[in-house]
Amino acid sequence: MTTASPTTGSRRRWTLWGLMAVSAIAVAAFAVPPYLSGDPANSNLPINPDAAQHFLSLVAHAVPSGLALVIGPLQFLTPLRNRNLKVHRVAGRVYLVSVVLASIAAFFAATFSVSGFPAQVAFYVLTAAWLYTLAQAYRCVRRGEVRLHRIWMIRNYALTFAAVTLRVYLVVGMVARKQFAWLTFEDIYTASVWASILINVVVAEYFIVHGILASSARRRRRRGSASSTSVATPGSGGQGG
Repeated sequence: MTTASPTTGSRRRWTLWGLMAVSAIAVAAFAVPPYLSGDPANSNLPINPDAAQHFLSLVAHAVPSGLALVIGPLQFLTPLRNRNLKVHRVAGRVYLVSVVLASIAAFFAATFSVSGFPAQVAFYVLTAAWLYTLAQAYRCVRRGEVRLHRIWMIRNYALTFAAVTLRVYLVVGMVARKQFAWLTFEDIYTASVWASILINVVVAEYFIVHGILASSARRRRRRGSASSTSVATPGSGGQGG
């Protein structure tokens, strides 16, 4: 019977991490600079002409969310965390502040948005979930519950990473629009926003269940098996006589 190489899983994890990191950096490099110019004409999103605060809220959202997007992958690097916990903690604090600021700004950006009510609701849901998962992650690490902290951070970064998948779905939607002329940009944008949230949440939960929780269960079974063996060994010679 053939067995998989012990390094296969490790290579797969590093490949997925690399794709996540590269795509996060690429989207941050694309999405943030237009808002640093201070010119609403450079915005990647339609600006509400009746609300001067709209562009300002987008700027206040884009910069910290871009920073959180780039920092996130580093926080999942086990070697970095093990070798320099101080760097991990400092980066974590920067990530936390960035998400809080980006969430507050996202609430106002959604309020002034001209992308339609369904998209507004999606951004409100995203903002609430973003803050809730962050609060849970912070609460767990303060209590020393490291495994639960990691689980909540996976959920939180899945929402941060919606900035990446949103753009993927937008590209797919615009390609589909060539075949389905009845689709409007608003339809595509709204569907992409909701998909980027919901699909990311599902993927995160799949990874948590089949990765972290399954791994923990295997370790518990191994420890239980080892304990049973050590208990049985002293009596392996049978009763005297």
